[in-house]
Amino acid sequence: MSDSPLVISVILNTNRREDTLACLESLRRNTYPRQQVIVLDNASTDGSVEAIRSEFPHVHLIQLEDNQGYAGNNNVGIRAALDLQADWVLVLNEDTLLADDCLEQLVKHAHPDPEIGIAGPLVYHHSEPAVIQSAGGKLGANWESIHIAQNEPDVGQFSRPRRVDWISGCALMVRREVIEQVGMLEARFFYYWEETEWCLRARRAGWEVVHIPSARLWHKGVQRDYQPSPNVTYYSTRNRLFMLQKHRAPLRVWAAVWLQYGRTLLAWSVRPKWRSQLPHRDAMWQGIWDYFRQRGGMRTYPAENSPNGRS
Repeated sequence: MSDSPLVISVILNTNRREDTLACLESLRRNTYPRQQVIVLDNASTDGSVEAIRSEFPHVHLIQLEDNQGYAGNNNVGIRAALDLQADWVLVLNEDTLLADDCLEQLVKHAHPDPEIGIAGPLVYHHSEPAVIQSAGGKLGANWESIHIAQNEPDVGQFSRPRRVDWISGCALMVRREVIEQVGMLEARFFYYWEETEWCLRARRAGWEVVHIPSARLWHKGVQRDYQPSPNVTYYSTRNRLFMLQKHRAPLRVWAAVWLQYGRTLLAWSVRPKWRSQLPHRDAMWQGIWDYFRQRGGMRTYPAENSPNGRS
């Protein structure tokens, strides 16, 4: 199959040795013949580098010098994949496991159609293997980022590829020409909202974003009982505002978002039952303030360390 497109997976690892090794093993079992893998290691101290080199010597391993977050770090791998002449780049979380035919199904349904620029699989909860985590994403009326069919049992409701607004960042396959035309992930986002913004940018350039349910993948992160940290509140707040600004959201959307933020901040500040949300309130305030300052990148704050990756 020398005429098959070359798919290069890009995996970011930060002290997740066992997850990354399991992900690499699932890629090794994949039936698609023309694939390569790039692992970006973000200063891990758990023996990840040595284990990957030992068990998967064919993998291109890049040791990062600076932490630029999920977006900026993955851009290093995306650039390397393009240098290796990738036809498609699969940005893949290290805590995912692919079905043996996942890559084959993605390529089979996406590559022959020149209008498809981004494609993604049906994502299941790893802890509940028959329960959907994401069947693609949509933007709500006020540009909310919504996972389609999240937490629904898979009863065959998705039987064929279909257009969506965005694809989950845990497994996002992008055509080379899309990257060359619209650029890579928005590095100033650091993490959160970057995949939604990338897909919106591609769609506005005329490309289709497609969910392919016959391609299956299980993701260990964002389980049904997932409780985001204040750090997530910060990035989600700031980056959503960045996206509204970059893509010139209508005034109606801006008004709805500011009203939502105002109500949330007020509730978290004055209602006794929300006292536990005070760290989230402070994170939201900081996200809004950093948006007005146009300050992207890693969150800075005195008493904590920002996480290096995402789930």
